[in-house]
Amino acid sequence: MAVTNTYSREIEEMLPKNRELFYGGRWNPAISGEQRPVISPANQASLGTVHWAGVLDVDAAVRAAHEGFKFWRATKPLERGKVLREAASILRSHRRELALIDAIDCGNPVRELVKDVDLAASSIDYFAGLVTEVKGQTLPMGEGILNYTVREPLGVIARISAFNHPMLFAATKMAAPLAAGNAVILKSPDQAPLSTLRLAELWSGLFAPGVFSVLSGGRECGGALVGHPLVSKVGLIGSVPTGKAIARAAADGLKKVTLELGGKNAFVACPDTDVAKVADGIVKGMNFAWCGQSCGSTSRAFVHAEIYDAVVEAVRYRVESIRPGLPSNEDTEMGCLISESHSERVWSFIHSASSEGARLVTGARAPDDPGLSHGFYILPTVFCDVTPEMRIAREEIFGPVLSILKWHEEEELIEAVNAVEYGLTAAIWTSDLATAHRIAARIQAGFIWINNSSAHFAGAPFGGMKHSGIGREESIEELLDCTDVKNVNVTLTP
Repeated sequence: MAVTNTYSREIEEMLPKNRELFYGGRWNPAISGEQRPVISPANQASLGTVHWAGVLDVDAAVRAAHEGFKFWRATKPLERGKVLREAASILRSHRRELALIDAIDCGNPVRELVKDVDLAASSIDYFAGLVTEVKGQTLPMGEGILNYTVREPLGVIARISAFNHPMLFAATKMAAPLAAGNAVILKSPDQAPLSTLRLAELWSGLFAPGVFSVLSGGRECGGALVGHPLVSKVGLIGSVPTGKAIARAAADGLKKVTLELGGKNAFVACPDTDVAKVADGIVKGMNFAWCGQSCGSTSRAFVHAEIYDAVVEAVRYRVESIRPGLPSNEDTEMGCLISESHSERVWSFIHSASSEGARLVTGARAPDDPGLSHGFYILPTVFCDVTPEMRIAREEIFGPVLSILKWHEEEELIEAVNAVEYGLTAAIWTSDLATAHRIAARIQAGFIWINNSSAHFAGAPFGGMKHSGIGREESIEELLDCTDVKNVNVTLTP
């Protein structure tokens, strides 16, 4: 399991020692004995192997979780909140090591991943504070009758995580289900499983056996979780095709689903805004730190003709100052793509943009640094003079490629913004309050920023419209969706 000389001994010591499957409160080898290699996308360094879950492993884990659920649902809400706060405290105590594990495993810069750990801990604390809000109502029925509702946990909830924020998604997406009294099984991202395994090591003695489980695995593991009769709900952060497949499979069991899927999000710059601030917002909204691998990235910048040329130049200046580098280095501002196959896909979009007539502003090449030659690096890439029918303006790239489009009339703008199948986020920049609200009302997206971009807020529901998903998270809506409502009608005198 030794790491190549590319990474320090300090980082090697931080990697999880347990590489088996965690369920039933203990580590279990894969029943098939299968293990898969883990390779750093930043430099192809070996990070060892992990046990790979199959159908039999999933069945064992779900049955253990079902037993754990019986205990956890009976645990008093305030006690559940206390345990969750301890889980958050453990994250904060190990923030740097968790960030470094993710950095070498998924390719994102450690300076940003530390913020992921902080955000995860805050999210757990948020839901820990809501445990007493899982409550019902009394309904007036007239004299002699008491009618009330209660909210009950669903049972076993499976969460299928994504590679772009492994630790953040693992920790935050178990918080609401556990706060509501459910047992949770996390399927780690198959491309970057290590921080989730480390999380299981850190939390192994915190929850009762079966309450919290971690499985490393691929499509077979995910499919078995979705199809298992004892799994009551499935949550996914992933692609639209995967979300559709999960929705179809979950329909057979009439399971609840929460799907946060892709995005081709719009950034709208009106003519009455400051060029420098707009350029800052565009670059921030692209999430270049994650190499553009973010479903919420505002990858289509619609800039009004009056400020178009100035904004293009200001964006170019800012983008060219971003420092790519090894994700484990503290001064790295942008990491790498997750895999060779994904890198090839992003390059195909870049080539298609040029062939379809978009004008390259900057990027579209690998960094010159020879130390990065073994990783999947692409410099931040900006195209202007993009038109709505071009491939880079219609399809989710999930890479560091920004399209800048020019608009003149608002009707034309709204039609182009809403023309794609996605509807996750959008950003609107204007100094006019009426314009801001009018455009926000017309854009088909689940989360809209006005004079901001790429920011999340505790308690603000996040989720998409159209093919960008089903359900809302990061809010009390997520907590309540982890419950069922039961009505009780009492006739006081038989």
